[in-house]
Amino acid sequence: MTDLEDIDAGALPAPPPPPLLGAVAIIGFPNVGKSTLVNRLTETRAAVVHESPGVTRDRKELVCEWAGKRFVLVDTGGVDIADPAPLTRAIAQQAREAVADADLVLFVVDACEAHKPVLVLANKIDDPSQEPFALELHRLGLGDPIPISALHGIGSGDLLDRILVELERLAPPGRPSLSDDAIRVAILGRPNVGKSSLVNALLGRERLIVSEIPGTTRDAVDTVLERGERTFVLIDTAGLRRKRRHRKGIEFYSELRALEAAERADVALVLVDSSEGIVEQDIAVADVGRHADCSTLVVLSKWDATTIGVDDARSELRRRLRQRPPFVAVSAHTGRGLERLLDGVAELFDRHTIRIPTPELNRALAELREARQPPSGSRGRRLNLLYGAQTRVRPPRFRFFVNDPGLITRDYGYWVENRLRERFGLDGVPVSIDFVKRS
Repeated sequence: MTDLEDIDAGALPAPPPPPLLGAVAIIGFPNVGKSTLVNRLTETRAAVVHESPGVTRDRKELVCEWAGKRFVLVDTGGVDIADPAPLTRAIAQQAREAVADADLVLFVVDACEAHKPVLVLANKIDDPSQEPFALELHRLGLGDPIPISALHGIGSGDLLDRILVELERLAPPGRPSLSDDAIRVAILGRPNVGKSSLVNALLGRERLIVSEIPGTTRDAVDTVLERGERTFVLIDTAGLRRKRRHRKGIEFYSELRALEAAERADVALVLVDSSEGIVEQDIAVADVGRHADCSTLVVLSKWDATTIGVDDARSELRRRLRQRPPFVAVSAHTGRGLERLLDGVAELFDRHTIRIPTPELNRALAELREARQPPSGSRGRRLNLLYGAQTRVRPPRFRFFVNDPGLITRDYGYWVENRLRERFGLDGVPVSIDFVKRS
């Protein structure tokens, strides 16, 4: 049984990452290249970039690492003080809050006043002959402008060096890194089902821009929520549409961010608009979470405006969703069900990270052998379910040793999966089983 002992042994925990030096907010007018700069400095494509102005709306926080040191970089929407539209004013308010929370501000302009140190960045200086254009920005009275090209990376290393110098000079207390047991929650749903409203209701403040205009959220936005001893990372995402061939431009890249958010989450909240009932598109959204190995909790939103019965919703979900996810009914407007929702997420995360002792798992396999006759092949050879062990957590994965994996049928595999869910309370959790031949 040495092979099982090796499988069941947990890996040594990785050393904790260094603490965060502080937060750096990037602000500026629309379409000056802030998101391009964020992607350049973080060496990611986390921020949606498009030639149309006004792509970024909510503020988005990303960890940036340079020279072995880490800080938070906060992307914000373009501030257009001349536009009186409610959505534009909401974007500006998000930028003001980012500045208020930051230790350092990067003011990006194309070649204001904040009560925080400000570095003026003259962006789109794509070759050295254009550097004199940056000198025009001295008149802002905010110090020497720093010429950069976010698109081509010119000056990005010097900028990162300067940011570290400023953060260490300011000597903020340092922001703790998220612990490994922080619960990452991706909030998924079709457009305009109330994802941002739910996040704001959970936080008790307007952290995200909420509008009746479908598609307001374009980035995947992370927000930390502390509740007792639990830390939740809420990831609001863009709406997922059913027909991918109809998506293009900003919408395509926004959905790509939503899919990436699901990939790094532990729990997927699948929002269903209760006033419209459960539709085919909701099932497709749930499949996104399942394929990303997220545990799934269905949230029946707008419960104050529905006529759906609880029993009807339960039977429909169990019939149509393979993971048999639990559900909770909530109303962001009245606050109904929000505490139950967070309790449900915490309980689902505990099951998502469960480790089942090998002896207990093998007792369950013995019960399975007794409960149902296993399938047999054309020559009468019958499947023998021998023994197994858990090989991974977050989510759980199992390796079951059998005499002949070719005898496993689709129906029998699903039956084993569902019986494990029933035995160990894994409803809503993606259960992966590898049937392998005993060597």
